[in-house]
Amino acid sequence: MALRRKHRYCDEDIVIKRGFQVLVFGLFHETHCFLRGSTGTKAFEVREEASVFDAMGDSSPLGGVLEYADQQGWDVVPTLCASAVPGPMVEAEVFERYWHRFEEIAAPRLAAGVDAIFAILHGAFVCDHQCDVDGEVLRRIRTLPGASSIPMFGVYDLHANYSQAMAMNADCLVGYRENPHTDARESAIRAAAMLSRSLLERKRPRQVLKQVPVLLPPTATASRAQPMKRLLELARRLEKQHSSFWAVNVNAGFAYADTPDTGLSFSIVTDGDEDEAQEALNELTELALEHLEDCTSELESMQQVFHRLKEMQRSGGIPGLTVLVEPSDNIGAGAPGNGTALLQAMVENEIANGAICLWAPEAVELLSKNQPGDVVSLQFEGSGSMYSNLPLFFECELLRLCDGLFELENKQSHLASMSGDRFDMGQCAIVTHRGVVILLTSNRTPPMDLGQWRHVGLAPEKFSVLVVKAAVAHRKAYDPIAARQIWVDTPGPCSSNLTSFAYEKIRRPMFPLDVIV
Repeated sequence: MALRRKHRYCDEDIVIKRGFQVLVFGLFHETHCFLRGSTGTKAFEVREEASVFDAMGDSSPLGGVLEYADQQGWDVVPTLCASAVPGPMVEAEVFERYWHRFEEIAAPRLAAGVDAIFAILHGAFVCDHQCDVDGEVLRRIRTLPGASSIPMFGVYDLHANYSQAMAMNADCLVGYRENPHTDARESAIRAAAMLSRSLLERKRPRQVLKQVPVLLPPTATASRAQPMKRLLELARRLEKQHSSFWAVNVNAGFAYADTPDTGLSFSIVTDGDEDEAQEALNELTELALEHLEDCTSELESMQQVFHRLKEMQRSGGIPGLTVLVEPSDNIGAGAPGNGTALLQAMVENEIANGAICLWAPEAVELLSKNQPGDVVSLQFEGSGSMYSNLPLFFECELLRLCDGLFELENKQSHLASMSGDRFDMGQCAIVTHRGVVILLTSNRTPPMDLGQWRHVGLAPEKFSVLVVKAAVAHRKAYDPIAARQIWVDTPGPCSSNLTSFAYEKIRRPMFPLDVIV
């Protein structure tokens, strides 16, 4: 009997045909261990059983898997998918509640018999009591009756801190290859195609992992720049050279998760000889260690940057759009996105026609009681971790209030990999202070899609200077409209200077924290 679901963007029924029975689940969070506060249950968007099919046709990895399943005639067994925007340590209760509900749904189906399991993970999920949530959920699933001997495939983020538990408990996990993550949906489909191959050919590959003593700041993980470019190129060559290799993954790691698995790693999915895989992993490792000079990032100081901008203004104006990139307040890496250093610098240096977006739910709530044209005294917190800057107090004119739910302009963007086709900034307010336009949001909004600005009536390309709280993921959106981009060193919880963090659980020695011989 076929299962029918309504596609949320059209009236036609979607039929998930009977065929291979594949149980699908998702658990997705990138956890920053150096932020104050915690990520609780309310931060997660949860799809349960039939509501999983609401993602059918959207731009997320889940949407890709469901579409592939429909094309292949799989009988999808939907269970539980939970995801949240990157943020501080996840409360232990969140994972245990997730597991309890997942077990309730999945255990009877697994016991009755399914052909395979498909996982949608991040790879850097950390709880109070568990450093490796991704590996732990795979391990627990394998203990359920009916799950120990069936293929378990899946997809995960390029910034995973890949663990031995992930390698041991899954047959094949496929990582994104691009940063910005324009290929998240595509990677999920690649993984699903490999699962199809496994089921049709009755082959069970295994994973071989090599963890490397290198810690990369997010600013050094762009796929089109070094060191990732040469590592990814070698990975693609190794896949072509070795017929037994199903996938060669380059895992950049997530530096702000303080765990024993944090750091750069390589994993190979193979049905061949393990020595062959180990030799390839050693080749990748040697290449990484030969170029340690590319594994750090040098940013410009605010003093240098604003000296240049003021010189341009004095010489007839700043030509085109200058994007000031602020990696230390990178929302996509868990930072609050409310750092005030660059806002203050734009005001103090009298930068004309500037713009910045800040997460400021309290300010939005206060402004919701006002009318356009009102001048309101606002406090911008600039808080969220021990690395943040001080709050600011400004008199701002309210331009307008607006709803923040917008359709993504680029359905292959990094943001699409996290949220699908739409993102909700919550209620928003637009204010001005001394020539700077400030977009205030109620929800933290990674700056990965220009729809964020255009939805509220602002044309980002019309500004002279615009602040982006990101490291790399914004580039797909902003590269086409920016005359120049400058990465600025500011106080914040996602600093590219990794030696400033008080790691306790990370493996040692680890570059750049230690000298690697």
